[in-house]
Amino acid sequence: MDYSILRRWVLAIACLCLALNAGCADEYRTIVDSRGVAVQVPTDIEHVVTISDGFVEEVMTVIGLQDKLIGLGSEGFSWISDVKSPTSDGGNRSVGTCMHVAAYLNPWIRDLPVISSWSMPPNYEMLVSLDPDVVIIRAGDCTFYMDEESRQKAIDTIESLDIPLVVTYAPNTYDEPNMSIISEEIRIIGQVFGKEDEAVEIADYLESEVEFVSERTAEIQDDEKPRVLIFGMSPKARGNGGAGYAYGLNTTESYFVENIVNAKNAYQENGGSTQLLSSEHILALEPDVIVLATSHAYPTPQELYEAPYYQNLQDMSAIKNKRVVALPWTPVNCAKRLEYPIEVMVIAKATYPELFQDVDLDSWILDFYQNVYDVDETQAKELRSLQGMDWTLEEGF
Repeated sequence: MDYSILRRWVLAIACLCLALNAGCADEYRTIVDSRGVAVQVPTDIEHVVTISDGFVEEVMTVIGLQDKLIGLGSEGFSWISDVKSPTSDGGNRSVGTCMHVAAYLNPWIRDLPVISSWSMPPNYEMLVSLDPDVVIIRAGDCTFYMDEESRQKAIDTIESLDIPLVVTYAPNTYDEPNMSIISEEIRIIGQVFGKEDEAVEIADYLESEVEFVSERTAEIQDDEKPRVLIFGMSPKARGNGGAGYAYGLNTTESYFVENIVNAKNAYQENGGSTQLLSSEHILALEPDVIVLATSHAYPTPQELYEAPYYQNLQDMSAIKNKRVVALPWTPVNCAKRLEYPIEVMVIAKATYPELFQDVDLDSWILDFYQNVYDVDETQAKELRSLQGMDWTLEEGF
């Protein structure tokens, strides 16, 4: 089903109904969310509660409305991680301090009430006490990543409280994720606040950065495609008897690799989530490139190169050839946020260094932050550091 057509029909009908009640139309605007549901929201929104791991809050920041936030649905905003990388001699090397992008841009956000936590139903009593003008939920984020029945029950309960509820669906809630889904989410959030033009502008910019990569790699033939392993290293994986988590087909990360960068996911198993793999399984995959993703901890290439517990992997060609990179630190990262083009560019640069030789990754990242968040160069450098990306200052990146 073409949901964009459905949304337009629902919106047209809603507008016709509102036209019959001009007084109501002055006080409310009607938007159609990702469900295809027409939602009436106040034209004057002052208090917003979100259940999102940062995406909605980042969009609100970009369009200048973050000060309307009064409650959150994720604990990730308060997390500050002092990242250390184990060394071959049993010591630790300090990597730096990492924190949430939205929390850096809006330090006060860390003190807001939190009404939900990982995959748990919201605290409805707390939600009612906050008395929001609208609630915005992002389905697919870790704090609203649950089975369809539980998700619908939570939605129905909030709607029963007579609070306007807008729901967006992240790419990982679809059978085949793509980045136009994120652009549609951004547009919906902008429309909630009467800022659709500003929202579309930023969505178009994000898509243009991704299109730059896909256009440059479009002519790569199948027999020329490197094998890329998206790999999550964490104490949890090792505690469960594995070496780490691999991102299989139908994940957004795999979409980045195969549909945008035009390479091959080394882990060709289906499934929309990560899979715990043993060292033997990883060795058998023989990836040409390893891309490290946040997975219950922030991994660094140095950890894979040097940590004693990964010695049995250190004969892999990707490790010997130093073709290991890390994606930005993203706490509670079930679904992608506005920084997703950085992930695409990191994968592209690591996979096809010759094709992207003209891209100075550390400077490119600074430009990205400045263009998206309208920060100065000093703030952009702080963001790069807080997302664990200062490794890009190394020669060759």
